[in-house]
Amino acid sequence: MQKTKIIIINGPNLNLLGKREPEIYGGDSFEEFFKKLQIKNSELELEYYQSNIEGKLVSKIQQTEGEFDGILLNAAAYTHTSVAIHDAIGAITVPVVEIHISNIYKREEFRHKSIISSKCVGMISGLGLKGYQLGLNYFK
Repeated sequence: MQKTKIIIINGPNLNLLGKREPEIYGGDSFEEFFKKLQIKNSELELEYYQSNIEGKLVSKIQQTEGEFDGILLNAAAYTHTSVAIHDAIGAITVPVVEIHISNIYKREEFRHKSIISSKCVGMISGLGLKGYQLGLNYFK
C-alpha cells in the first residue's frame, strides 16, 4: 500500500526558526522539528520545502498537483498579502491546511486577515509547532 504523501511548505523567515523571536516561535529549527515529525508519522511520506520568495512558493504549490495528497502551508507574512498564493491554492485540487505557529489574532491587526484561508480546507493557528502535527492528523 502506498503511503499518503504530504508536503509541508513554509514561507518567509521560517528558515530562522530557533533563532528568530524564540518567545513566539520556540527554540528548535524547523529541520530538527521536521525530523521528529517524520519519525512520529512514519505511516506518511513527508517532504519539506521553504522559501522566502513568493514566486517560488507559488511554483511549488502548483507542482504538487498529482504528486501529493495534501499540503500543510505556513505562508507566514504572505498569508496577509499574497493574492498569487491564494490563486495558486485555488488552481489545484490538492487539499491545503493553513498553519500558523503563533495566534494571528493575538498579533498586530494587519495579521488578522488571511487572504489564503478561503482556498484552504482549514486553519490551525496559535498552537506552536504542534499545529503541524494536528495538520498531519487531518490527512491520516
